[in-house]
Amino acid sequence: MTAATTAAGDGGGVRRFVPPPRAAVDPQVFGQPLFAGLQDVRDLLVGPDWPSIAALDARLSLPGLQLVEQDAALLADGLHYEARIAQGRIATRADNWHDLFNALVWASHPQLKRALNVQQCRHIEAMPPGQRNRAQAALTQFDETGVIVRVRDDTLLRAWDGHDWPALFEPTRWQGGDIAIAAVFGHALMEQALLPGRLLVGKCVVVQGDADAACVDAVTAAIAEGRAVTDPLQLRPLPLAGIPGWHEGQDDAFYRNADYFRPLRAGRQYPPPLVRLPL
Repeated sequence: MTAATTAAGDGGGVRRFVPPPRAAVDPQVFGQPLFAGLQDVRDLLVGPDWPSIAALDARLSLPGLQLVEQDAALLADGLHYEARIAQGRIATRADNWHDLFNALVWASHPQLKRALNVQQCRHIEAMPPGQRNRAQAALTQFDETGVIVRVRDDTLLRAWDGHDWPALFEPTRWQGGDIAIAAVFGHALMEQALLPGRLLVGKCVVVQGDADAACVDAVTAAIAEGRAVTDPLQLRPLPLAGIPGWHEGQDDAFYRNADYFRPLRAGRQYPPPLVRLPL
């Protein structure tokens, strides 16, 4: 999915985002917790020069897939972006933050990305040309702004259910591991985090457990089996700047900003944790 989107609060609105030029990005940005999963490829993110598509493909070496430059010749095949991936080619724009992050997520979570692609292709084939269903919207939102959260305390889920943000973001609960980010998956979130201080919202799938890899595997299996991410309303919004240590100035006034920490919408309900893993 190539459109740069962000889900603002619980509204799920889609906005175009223009990232800063590569030369304007301070390398210290990549020390933010949101980029924790990309430290092994940090050299691809810093420095003045973009990796070529061929060099990026060789470096990442995605099993059964090739990063191919998205140009007029490629697009002339008339294939849908997702259908092309199913055939083994990921259309990738040169010198483009969004597509670079997409490629890096493919490298770090290939099975999860594959599961999303299979579901997208299934729905594309079932829908009339030019039309999308709610499952496709959910899959796109998760691909672009997805976060996997692991939780091992039901009281935190109840706080999240009611948008009791001070209770959800109570620092000792995060420091003690009662709740944690298992993976930042959305490549559009990464692109937008290039601007320090930006108030981002992740769209989350929640797993009850205490092992990051197992939680990612559980989400992968649930998507592959059509049990999760089938409707945008299944995804829980999480104001990422509220996570202790993820933003400067996290005082009481910050958490009272209702434009960002939005109250629960009347009638809004969230699903239970996706899978109850052994604790």
